[in-house]
Amino acid sequence: MKDAMKVVPKSEEVKTGVQEVKPVAKGLAEALADTYRMVFKTHAYHWNVEGPLFHPIHILTEGQYADMFQAADEIAERIRALGQLAPARLDEVIDASVVKDAAKLPSAQAMVEDLANDHEKVAKRMHKLISLADEHDDPVTADLITARSAFHEKAAWMLRATAK
Repeated sequence: MKDAMKVVPKSEEVKTGVQEVKPVAKGLAEALADTYRMVFKTHAYHWNVEGPLFHPIHILTEGQYADMFQAADEIAERIRALGQLAPARLDEVIDASVVKDAAKLPSAQAMVEDLANDHEKVAKRMHKLISLADEHDDPVTADLITARSAFHEKAAWMLRATAK
């Protein structure tokens, strides 16, 4: 039993029909990085938003970060199902993401606009991953990321509508 705790995770070959899993897994790792960055950024804005629209923004962002937190697990598990290792260090997540932190805490208006822009960037990047997954005969990843992209597109729309 003692040796059971000494197992070190490693990549392995999985034969499910997916062609060249490494580029797909890399794209999934980027999607995971974007998702995690969005969880933190959305949560930080959720905690710190102020002003007359505090409550609706607070509620909207709470639903969004909760959804993305669950999605991060689904994306990481897809990477593992492809036989690859999921990112295991925060610096990997930060470096791989298109989502960046604001230099300072913005106004409620700027928070909402910033999040909308980030959701659009993430959705656009995910569209490329869908194409990549299709090229490598991976309909499971394409389906997962299609659903995630739809979430980000809807989130961007809701935030843009709030920012008006």
